[in-house]
Formats: sequence, C-alpha cells, structure tokens
Amino acid sequence: MTPDQEEYVERVLTLVEGVPPGRVTTYGAVAAVVGGGPRRVGTVMSLHGGGVPWWRVVRADGSLPPSHDERAREHYLDEGTPLRRAGVDMAGAFWDPGEPDDHRQGP
Repeated sequence: MTPDQEEYVERVLTLVEGVPPGRVTTYGAVAAVVGGGPRRVGTVMSLHGGGVPWWRVVRADGSLPPSHDERAREHYLDEGTPLRRAGVDMAGAFWDPGEPDDHRQGP
C-alpha cells in the first residue's frame, strides 16, 4: 500500500470511529468528507474495518449487506439505534460527518 493509500484508509477509519453509538452514517457521507466515492469507502471498510464500529456505516437506504445483518443487528439493539423492519431507520439514526460537531450529536 502506498503512503497515499495508507493515509486514505486512516482517514476513513478515523471518521468511522467518530460515529456516535446509536447513530449511523453512509458510505457516501464518509466519501463526501474524505474523498473518493462510496465504493472506495466500502472497499476500505471490507479490508480494514474490522477494528472500528463497521456496523455504523450503512447503505443510503439503511440496509447492510446480508452477510452483516445478524451481527450488526446485535450492535444496533445494544446501542439503541433506531430500526425499521428492513434495517436502520435513517430518519432517526443518520449522523452527518460533514456537519459541525455541535449539530451531529443526535436527536
């Protein structure tokens, strides 16, 4: 991995570590802050995201890949994340990493 790639991975993981418990953000919202696109963020998360709260990064519709659904649901229940039948309730759980700190701490 080049130094630029390492820096990008670190920026993604640092941002994901900052998502508050009970909240989620999207691959696209992360990409809007750190650069690249949602797929690039997804690649970083799939290869390097095991040590950060990966369940707090979801698709824009609030869903996770089926392989993550059961494990993520346990975390959501533990953290009190607003849920809906098919995933996370984005209206109640979304955290915008691009907003100033005083505006992103939740409902």
